Amino acid sequence: MSYVIGADCIDVLDRSCVDVCPVDCIYVGERKSYINATECIDCGACEVECPVSAITADRAALKDGRWNTHLEDSRTFFSQPLPGRDRPLGDPGGARLIGDVGTDTALVSDHPAS
Repeated sequence: MSYVIGADCIDVLDRSCVDVCPVDCIYVGERKSYINATECIDCGACEVECPVSAITADRAALKDGRWNTHLEDSRTFFSQPLPGRDRPLGDPGGARLIGDVGTDTALVSDHPAS
C-alpha cells in the first residue's frame, strides 16, 4: 500500500509532505506533487502533514472515483514519459536525487488554474 495525492494539491505545492517523508518518495511536478508507490513505505506522515487534506491511502482512493483518477494519474507520472522527457521517471530512488521534475501529467496540466 501507499498514498496518493489528489486534486486539492494542484497549484498549492506546500511541500510539508515532502519535508516529513522519511524515504523521499514525493516528487514535485510543475503544479502538483506525486507519490512514488514503489518507494513509499506506508508510514502516513505525509497524510497527517498535508494542510489541504490532499493525500489519502491508495486503498481508500480505489473506492472513490475522484481519488481513483489521481491514483491512476500518479502511476502515469512514473510509468510514462512526461512532456519534455524521453523516458519515464520510473523509480529513481528518491526525489532529491533528481530535484523538481518541473512538468506534470496531462490530467494536471489540463486542470483549470485555481
